[in-house]
Amino acid sequence: MTEWAEVADGVFQRRYDPLDISICVVRGSRGLLVVDTRSSPQQADEVREHLRELGPHPVVAVVNTHAHFDHTFGNQSFGGVPIYGHRRVPAHLQAYEAPMLADWLARGEEPVEEWAAVEITAPTALVDRELRLLVGDRTVDLLHLGRGHTDNDLVLHVPDAAAWIVGDLVEESGPPMYGSGCFPLEWPGTCAALADRLGASDVVVPGHGRAVTRAFVETQQAQLAEVAQLITELHATGVPVEQAREAGAGRWALPAEGLDPAISAAYRALEPPAARDRRTP
Repeated sequence: MTEWAEVADGVFQRRYDPLDISICVVRGSRGLLVVDTRSSPQQADEVREHLRELGPHPVVAVVNTHAHFDHTFGNQSFGGVPIYGHRRVPAHLQAYEAPMLADWLARGEEPVEEWAAVEITAPTALVDRELRLLVGDRTVDLLHLGRGHTDNDLVLHVPDAAAWIVGDLVEESGPPMYGSGCFPLEWPGTCAALADRLGASDVVVPGHGRAVTRAFVETQQAQLAEVAQLITELHATGVPVEQAREAGAGRWALPAEGLDPAISAAYRALEPPAARDRRTP
């Protein structure tokens, strides 16, 4: 865990273990906008304690960049203020995060006490494509640029600070993570849409890792595009899904050991609609 770092004017990042997750804050004249809430109410309470270091400012709102547990399982600790998230977050929580949490509890996954305390809490203010928030004297734009890491990714733009908070559409301390509900064939386009909006000196805060620039985003977008293209080629040549990772050995732009979810999701997307409809949910 680090201290708060002011990565842009009035925009703060703090990196927490486990998972090196970025918790961000936009400080306005009337309070704090908190971005993501960590993996449990206990972890969220630690964030709330650390917010005091930024001055006697109340939390006026929370934004979830997407639905994954490490970004939303602390939501319950921020009751009483609006929690913003994409409109698909509640469905993702129900389809993926709730069954995962139940499995962890059944298996006694550590930290048991933290998982047992989680009450999955969906955002209370749902966003479709875009929404402008006022944090006192500051404008913060919430944007859904398309599907990628999930179907519910939101990015935040703080225009007066030339800063972007982008969740796991971009990752710095590890490769992009293809997890539950990912869209590997669409992610490159969404990342390109983000890069197109960035100024050369804009600050970009990933969901995990240090703040980066447009050049980093462009490099990662190219890697995502190469992965998507190779999966598409393997599918087109009839390589079975269970053999695709090995068949692409030496050609992957990202570490191969993390690509099984991407390959599975992409192969499903490449199937004809009738074949997908025959699959058992």
